[in-house]
Amino acid sequence: MQVQAVRELARDRGIKPGKLNKLNLIRVIQVSEGNFDCFATAKSGYCDQQDCLWRDDCFSAARKLSSN
Repeated sequence: MQVQAVRELARDRGIKPGKLNKLNLIRVIQVSEGNFDCFATAKSGYCDQQDCLWRDDCFSAARKLSSN
């Protein structure tokens, strides 16, 4: 999901995105939904949250973070 779409989703949920980057904004959204703020932490490639909206982006972001 593109960062602009994440920002729009945040605003729809009453969250002011401000200058948060995509990773941190998604984590704020996750907490607001009552979920763990775990975006991009699945470095092992495993996640049990099958219905997560961020699942595909999460694995990609986790791979990028672990390669840095």
